[in-house]
Amino acid sequence: MEIFKSNKVYNFMGRRLPFLGFSSILFIASIVLLLVKGLNFGIDFAGGTIVQVKYEKAAPISDIRDVLKTKPEYANAIISKFGSDEEVVIRLSGSSSDLSTDISDKIHIVLDPTGSFEVRRVDIVGPKVGNELREKGLMALGLSIIIILIYVSYRFEWRFAVASILALVHDITIALGAISLFSVEVNLDILAAILTILGYSLNDTIIVFDRIREGVQSSKETALEKIVNESVSMTLSRTTLTSLTTFFVVATLFAFGGEIIHGFAFTLLVGIVVGTYSSIFIAASFLVQLKFSIADFRAKEAEKVKRQKEKEKIRAMYEKGTV
Repeated sequence: MEIFKSNKVYNFMGRRLPFLGFSSILFIASIVLLLVKGLNFGIDFAGGTIVQVKYEKAAPISDIRDVLKTKPEYANAIISKFGSDEEVVIRLSGSSSDLSTDISDKIHIVLDPTGSFEVRRVDIVGPKVGNELREKGLMALGLSIIIILIYVSYRFEWRFAVASILALVHDITIALGAISLFSVEVNLDILAAILTILGYSLNDTIIVFDRIREGVQSSKETALEKIVNESVSMTLSRTTLTSLTTFFVVATLFAFGGEIIHGFAFTLLVGIVVGTYSSIFIAASFLVQLKFSIADFRAKEAEKVKRQKEKEKIRAMYEKGTV
C-alpha cells in the first residue's frame, strides 16, 4: 500500500531521452576518471602498512615527515590527519620483514623526537594477499551481477533482466567515478558498500518492474510508455520515502561516525542517490529502449495460465479416478 495515495501520473517516459543523455554524460565522465585518475587502492588491495598514532597535543605533521625522510624504509611514507588534530595515519608502501617486525617499537623509536604519543593501530597486508583480495573482490562483484541476471530473467523476462543489469552497471560505475574523483581509499569496506549498492538499487528496480508487470497483465493499455508512467508514478512515494530514510541514516553515519567509516558512508550516500535516480528514471527507460513487447508478454502469460489449468484439470481427474 502506498503511503501517499495519488492518482497523478507523471510523464517519465516522455522525457526519457534527456534523462538517458544526462546519465550517459555521468557514465562517460566516470569511465574517464577511472581510466585517467584510477582508484586509490588502500592496503587491503595494494599491500602495505598503516600505523595510527595519537599525540597528547596537536600532531606535528611537518616534523613527522622530516623525521621519516631520514629513514630509507620510511622515505615514501604518506602522513595525514585522522579525525582530529591529535591523530595521524602513516601509510607505508610495501610490507617487507623489515617493516613488519616490531613496527610499533620502531615507530616509537623513530618518532620519539616529535613528542609524546601512543601507537593505536598497526595494519599490515602483504602485496600477494592484497592482489588476492582484489581478484576475489572483482570475482564477487562479477558473480553477483551474473546471479542477478539469472534471477531477474527467471522471475520476469530477459528484457527486464538486461534493463536491470544496465541500470546496475550505471549505478556502480558512477559510484566508482565519485570514489575516484574524491580520492576515497578503496578497501574492503568500500567493496562492501558497492555490493550493498547492488542490492539496494536492485530492490528498488525490482519493485518498479513488478508493478510494470502487474500493469501489463491487468491493464488493456497497449502503449508500454503509458503503463510504465503509471507504474513508476504509483511506486514514486514508496521509492522516495525509503530512499530519504536510508539517506538520512547514512548521512548521520558520515557526519558523526568517525574517520574510519567515512569512505563506506560516502560510497553509500552516492549509491543511494544514484540508485534512486536510476530506479525512477533510467531502468524503465532501458526497458522501453529494448522494445519490450506487451503483446508477446501477454501471450506468454496466457499460455502459462492455460498450461496451469490443464495441469489442475488432469490432477482433478486423477484424484477422481477417471485418468
